[in-house]
Amino acid sequence: MTVGIGLGLSNYTFSSAGGYWDWIHMCDDEGVDSIWQTDRLVSREPFLECMSAMAALAGATKKVKFGMNVASLGIRDPLITAKECATIDYLSNGRLLPAFGLGSNRSRDWIASGRATKARGQRMNEALEIMTRLWSEEKVTFEGKHFQYTDATISPRPVQNPLPCWIGGSARAAVERTVNYGNGWQASFQSPEEAGKVVADIMQYAKEQGKHIDPDHMGIGFGVRFGSWDDPIVQQAASAFEKRSGRDPKTGMAVGDAEDILEMIWSYIPHGISKFILRPLGDGDEEMMAQSRRLIDEVLPHAKVFTERHKLAS
Repeated sequence: MTVGIGLGLSNYTFSSAGGYWDWIHMCDDEGVDSIWQTDRLVSREPFLECMSAMAALAGATKKVKFGMNVASLGIRDPLITAKECATIDYLSNGRLLPAFGLGSNRSRDWIASGRATKARGQRMNEALEIMTRLWSEEKVTFEGKHFQYTDATISPRPVQNPLPCWIGGSARAAVERTVNYGNGWQASFQSPEEAGKVVADIMQYAKEQGKHIDPDHMGIGFGVRFGSWDDPIVQQAASAFEKRSGRDPKTGMAVGDAEDILEMIWSYIPHGISKFILRPLGDGDEEMMAQSRRLIDEVLPHAKVFTERHKLAS
């Protein structure tokens, strides 16, 4: 098992693009495994559009991988999205980590766009089939209920072959989607035990279908803060978490010191989760840099130690 820890943005708290790029370059220079951008198309708060952000990262970074956590595929065109992913992976020399989900049917993205949420799972399945075929086949003809293409092709194709495709969601449909179209899974609000159940279901379904899913491709993301639950930004994030998930924020956020953050990470590992997206909670440029700096110095090194010990033990 290889424990990987990336950093993600749950919202955009930087004062300017310059503050954002300072954060990005610190992550790239300091050996952060990956950077993840939350997907929001419609919101009152600032959010970067994830595909545009990925394209910018391709040209502005040298080592760090990057992905979306997760992009709502139900409201995106599969041909355009496949082309965007292929282009970004090509320009970054194989550093894109695409991740897709349905998105909540209560999301403002759906409401504002007037898109019907009914059958969005079928739309996503069709889109994933089209995209994964476009990344590997010369020509794609597809006649589905929601999408139709004739002799579609894209070039250049992704550098990574196959292009990794992470799937979000915990329902049975998401389990099957992960095996049929993806090669990794991202949990959202699941407890360690709940996430472990989904991982077991994915591995069992893969076995039944005669497919291989790398058990090391299972991940989760959560908010983290060096500080106190009484910090205003933590209270704000906790309220938003509870509203979205209906769960106790202490089950989906780690607040305190490095030990508290590591304790949450270690709680998932016995249940088959080895990839983590830590979303630092900071208000403004200085706090985001300081919070991320402490994660890089006090938390990320433990992932490397754990991985080395696991290799020696096996």
